[in-house]
Amino acid sequence: MQKNSALWILRATDGCVSDLKYGTWTISSYEESAAGALRAAGWSPVTAAVLCSRGYDTPEKAQEFLSADVPLSSPMDLLDMDKAVRRVRKALERREHICVFGDYDVDGITATCLLTDFLRKRGAHVTSYIPARLEEGYGLNEIAVRALRAQDVKLIITVDCGITANQEAALCKELGMELVITDHHECKSDLPEAVAVVDPHRKDQPEPVLEMAGVGVAFKLAAALAGDQEALLAEYCDLLCLGTVADVMPLTGENRKMVWRGLQALSNPKRVGLAALMAECGALRPPITAGTIGYTLAPRINAAGRMGHVEIATELFLTNDAARAVDLASQLCKLNRKRQDVESGIYRQAVSMLPAGKAPKAIVLADETWHQGVVGIVASRLAEEYSCPTFLICLDGDKGKASSRSYGGFNLFSSLEQVSDLLESYGGHELAAGFTIRRDRIDRFRERIYALTDAFSKSPDCNPALQIDCEIPPQLLTVQNVQQLDELEPCGAGCPRPVLFMRSLTVSDLSEVGGGKHLRLRLSGNGYHFNAIFFSTTAKLAAVALGDVVDIAYTPQINEYRGLRTVQLNLLDIRPDEQARARLGAGKALYRRHLQGQALSAQELDRLIPERQDFVAVWRYLAASAQNGVVCEEFGCLVRKITRYAGCTYSGSKIRVCLDVFQEQGLLQMEQRPKLLVIRLTSDGHKVDLESSPTLLHLKELKAGT
Repeated sequence: MQKNSALWILRATDGCVSDLKYGTWTISSYEESAAGALRAAGWSPVTAAVLCSRGYDTPEKAQEFLSADVPLSSPMDLLDMDKAVRRVRKALERREHICVFGDYDVDGITATCLLTDFLRKRGAHVTSYIPARLEEGYGLNEIAVRALRAQDVKLIITVDCGITANQEAALCKELGMELVITDHHECKSDLPEAVAVVDPHRKDQPEPVLEMAGVGVAFKLAAALAGDQEALLAEYCDLLCLGTVADVMPLTGENRKMVWRGLQALSNPKRVGLAALMAECGALRPPITAGTIGYTLAPRINAAGRMGHVEIATELFLTNDAARAVDLASQLCKLNRKRQDVESGIYRQAVSMLPAGKAPKAIVLADETWHQGVVGIVASRLAEEYSCPTFLICLDGDKGKASSRSYGGFNLFSSLEQVSDLLESYGGHELAAGFTIRRDRIDRFRERIYALTDAFSKSPDCNPALQIDCEIPPQLLTVQNVQQLDELEPCGAGCPRPVLFMRSLTVSDLSEVGGGKHLRLRLSGNGYHFNAIFFSTTAKLAAVALGDVVDIAYTPQINEYRGLRTVQLNLLDIRPDEQARARLGAGKALYRRHLQGQALSAQELDRLIPERQDFVAVWRYLAASAQNGVVCEEFGCLVRKITRYAGCTYSGSKIRVCLDVFQEQGLLQMEQRPKLLVIRLTSDGHKVDLESSPTLLHLKELKAGT
């Protein structure tokens, strides 16, 4: 199983868009001798290959990485933790009214519930407060601070928020309240004036910086107060696991230990709210993985905050009443279904607002009717589908609140810092951020974001690459070998599910399922056959058709149906095989040289200039496949389909010239979308003289001169 590292790049150029979801596939390499040593130590062939490709190429390294028994760092390693502990202990001794102030996502909810529960069990007078998303927005705000002061709150402890709340911190001081901030978001240069500011991302925090969720920082505060970190982990590992996975923290080191312990706890949940929620959404069936949280539990918990009912989620995790928990879990699932409906509507509207015929380098859209709690999900979807950073702004009067999501390595927090003069407020991460902006500044914001994304797109840091662990021969994709990949769990950020590679498979069957939302395929090669699923795509978007020979990037999984367990491939990307890519690449290069007016040889001109039978073949295919006069295809797939339809080989360059000539002569119109070429047939049935096409005349003139 000796593998060589490989790098393939196929990018959109000259109107022929890439048929790759990712711009680059990067396939790691490893030494066969190292993989052999891991196999001898007991790992399966596939698991051994994956571990070696990730650099864990000795049994010792592999065992250390996979171990969930790493020591936890001291909470006191975090700056200001000593100040935070002193102030909280003072509040406990004096029986002061404490408020745990959190955020409305899974991380914030679990952090709020963890610290609230911890303090109440130690006799504290505690109020938990999570702002109403639609009315108050994210984080500390003046309305909340004044309301808490009216309740005689003496100490506010923030979790998963507060690091940019400079004005609110000043207000707390003015009103005679004290503030302890625990957060994990990026810090600005000036920290809020508080009793303590505990954030691993403080610029003065000694290395190494702990990459943990807000719930992780809240746990560290509780651990510093309790003194026994391991005992506290056993009590709260379920909440730690939920918040860490949902906030996409790297599952390495301490986080890995916390999540591993949490997944064990979730397999037999003791917290009645969690047990009720898992039962309601059918998540109690083993195995319980990080994916169970990311795809099943987290969306339902998030729905509470997104739809303006975060109190349902907090009560669910804090209640000891099993009957009440069942009712709350049912409410969460209903809210999630409502969220899905709202999300679909916003998505369709946002797509309709995009400029036609252009592949955007950034999406910046605004609307008065959008739901603030849902636009973040839509932004994620658009960023992924259109391969660019996305900013969606919910307008309310003369202001707008926005959610943004990154793509391809674009740093959102840094970009917002660069345009901060246009913003009322902002905060977040590299990959996700939010901000408030005046309506009359949105156009200028859009222009400057376009400039930033344009500059980034030309930099070496812009690389929407798919990281592939290794190529696995089809004979090794057995149920046993795939099952043993579970040894890598928990999988997520920092330890993703294995991404594998197979080459030269023939598409022997395909169909769209799930109401046309997903693509099911049957792939065959070297005497082996596999069922595959490509979620959230269609045959057109995947640029694949029956008979295509393709390479695939995938994660393997076990599918069980009527007691029969088989290997199914969950596709992440698909592309033509090496020969097809070479032909398409050569055609693109030749067409590009033609557009640029470069000198072409007689042989090259022959590959560009269509003959009458070429025009006939291309037109007949378009006429036969058009639906309501429209053909919508990825260009590479269009070339392959025309080739099969005509029964002969055509270069992409010649087909593109045919299309150009048809358009010049009024037979069709072309519109380039991010991943698809839209061709509208406009012929009224009258004969057209193709020979008078300026493009064709020019090419023939060049040929005559060679």
